Amino acid sequence: MNDLASYAVSTANSRGRLIKEAPPIGRSEFQRDRDRIIHSTAFRRLEYKTQVFVNHEGDLFRTRLTHSLEVAQIGRSIARNLKLNEDLVEAIALAHDLGHTPFGHAGQDALNDCMKEYGGFEHNLQSLRVVDVLEEQYGAFEGLNLCFETREGILKHVARKNVEKLGEVGERFLINQRPSLEAQLTNIADEIAYNNHDVDDGLRSGFITMSQLEKIEIFSRHLWQVKRDYPNIGGRRLIHETIRGMINSVATDLTQQSKSNIENARPKGLDEIRSAPCLIRFSEKIKQEQQELKSFLYDNLYRHFQVTRMSNKAQHTIKMLFNAFNSDIRLLPTAYQIKFSQYGHQAIADYIAGMTDRFAIKEYQRLFIISEN
Repeated sequence: MNDLASYAVSTANSRGRLIKEAPPIGRSEFQRDRDRIIHSTAFRRLEYKTQVFVNHEGDLFRTRLTHSLEVAQIGRSIARNLKLNEDLVEAIALAHDLGHTPFGHAGQDALNDCMKEYGGFEHNLQSLRVVDVLEEQYGAFEGLNLCFETREGILKHVARKNVEKLGEVGERFLINQRPSLEAQLTNIADEIAYNNHDVDDGLRSGFITMSQLEKIEIFSRHLWQVKRDYPNIGGRRLIHETIRGMINSVATDLTQQSKSNIENARPKGLDEIRSAPCLIRFSEKIKQEQQELKSFLYDNLYRHFQVTRMSNKAQHTIKMLFNAFNSDIRLLPTAYQIKFSQYGHQAIADYIAGMTDRFAIKEYQRLFIISEN
């Protein structure tokens, strides 16, 4: 890590952990964070949590787990070129979705509706809660006791009503400061991953078509480049090469534009990064193209009638589960009945948010469907 830029996060300028520990041997503090995340229960659950398509709809669609790995890969590659802390980027990437509900954003929206009287539900805040409180791995502390900078990166945004409860990790929202460049980078790597890979999953599902995408500037440009380079290519190889070109071009643009922004800002250290505007960003051209792609996906994939049908089922499932537990906490597992006495309705949210897609479906069946088997 000796080639890190002066404004990158390092062990030397880290704010450390909430509970002090002996330094790790043979790895950095942020490698330790990454390893704790990978070995957590919440990380394993991501294999069976939805990205766009519910888990049982197909084996080849992205899940929260594969998405997180793709964010980490994109983020690390760019971090290396900008001389940022790759291990911190990877740790944030692997943890950023730990608090997501089953059934993707539909599940999150439903749980937020259910929790409105009790403070609401935010998946970023829940991800932080997972690593700070809910993971039960260590004798010396609750959660994973991650470094401040990892926790800060997980908390991409949060409602103002919740900020004051967070202490130091939420302070930047009150004083209008930015997180580390590593956190800024991971946030955009997340966007790159889901934009481009939702294109792939959308095409695989048949919910969007190549002819529709040919009207989108960034897709069209790379599609015709692939056809020029490989005149006889078709099928999945054509799709893969096109998306690969899209990811490479936006990652390259982000690297070049961010490098230019950093050179112009001339930050001497991490404190100056926090007081500067966001420096990790696309050029204006690529930003506009990414927005066009996002709008297309929203209109044609996320609002496709079959996705909408599944989202409605998902929201119904989440709301029925919440209402059942809320009306009689004895329906909760014993451990969560105990947690209810400590955390109130947050314990119900913790239980539901921790479910995988398939576990939520089974729990719904156990509660509401009488079976002879």
